[in-house]
Amino acid sequence: TGINLSNSKVRFLGRSMELGVSEDMLGRVFDGLGRPIDEGPEILPDARKDINGLPMNPAARSYPEEFIQTGVSAIDGLNTLVRGQKLPIFSASGLPHAQLAAQIARQAKVLGTDENFAVVFAAMGITFEESNFFIESFRETGALDRTVLFINLANDPAIERIATPKMALTAAEYLAFEKEMHVLVILTDITNYADALREVSAARKEVPGRRGYPGYMYTDLASIYERAGRQNGKKGSITMIPILTMPEDDKTHPIPDLTGYITEGQIILSRELYRKGVTPPIDVLPSLSRLKDKGIGEGKTRADHSNTMNQLFAAYARGKDAKELMVILGEAALTEIDLMYAKFADAFEQEYVSQGYNTDRSIEETLDIGWKLLRMLPRTELKRIDDKYLDIYYGTDPEA
Repeated sequence: TGINLSNSKVRFLGRSMELGVSEDMLGRVFDGLGRPIDEGPEILPDARKDINGLPMNPAARSYPEEFIQTGVSAIDGLNTLVRGQKLPIFSASGLPHAQLAAQIARQAKVLGTDENFAVVFAAMGITFEESNFFIESFRETGALDRTVLFINLANDPAIERIATPKMALTAAEYLAFEKEMHVLVILTDITNYADALREVSAARKEVPGRRGYPGYMYTDLASIYERAGRQNGKKGSITMIPILTMPEDDKTHPIPDLTGYITEGQIILSRELYRKGVTPPIDVLPSLSRLKDKGIGEGKTRADHSNTMNQLFAAYARGKDAKELMVILGEAALTEIDLMYAKFADAFEQEYVSQGYNTDRSIEETLDIGWKLLRMLPRTELKRIDDKYLDIYYGTDPEA
């Protein structure tokens, strides 16, 4: 490290690490310790905040219920993100979670309101190439103006990686609860954060837990995830999307396992869909947003949203079963209706889930695509949709 121990001194300041916060942070790029790295001027802080934050009193929490549009159909239509929610994305090595993260950061918005919306994006343990991708992606689309970026590179110290998400959340708390903004926090990659936690724990010679991670990792992850939410009496909110890569694609690994306990669902990326060319490769069947029912319906998205969502899930699940049966027994063994479901499943993946990384779909477009696909099935098969919605939408093709 170049430090000469005989000539070096350590001074304890008697306080934890702090971040200088200001609205001027929007549009700026910082390193993992909150220092500007975009050749811009130093931030003149309105205040200095402890990066560990203050725990949110459970009694002071306001229940999440407003819809956030990400522009991604597989999320908006089937696993809806609600303001104040923490909804992780479970990815795997080699899958395009970076592109999905950038897409959500660019496209996310609160509908039907002129309230301020901001994104705080923290990247941990990424390469120079990924760093340039995120910065240029936001800059080219103009999304950088409403975004605060914290970039921790793979060759930066592990202790800095541990501070990065806390820096990001400190900035988010300031913007949300003092400047009354609705803030979306995207953290990628939580696996790199947990590995840094393990590295520091080993250096301290602490007793290891599962797979060498410290026994307090659950508490540590909770101290990050639980900083999302809404508070009674305050207009602002923090919605969080942590992204993690599952080592060896293992959902039972401690990092995704503990994350699943703390957060309110998960979006899972699939290697099988990725090989088929589906982008983003979101596997909607094992994915879940536990608060999705709270953010949809009349006045939030559209009255038919809940019915359509349930029917699409059921039809896709049956279509997948039919395709598996076709592989074993052949197409001739399937009934006419099973063949319809198999074709529906293919069309669903290619037209609904797959949309590319530059397509921003409104919730109306997403719901209309869902109805277009449901018209592939006889009306008698759509048992999860009320007749009043079938009368309005099933017989009406906007493209006809």
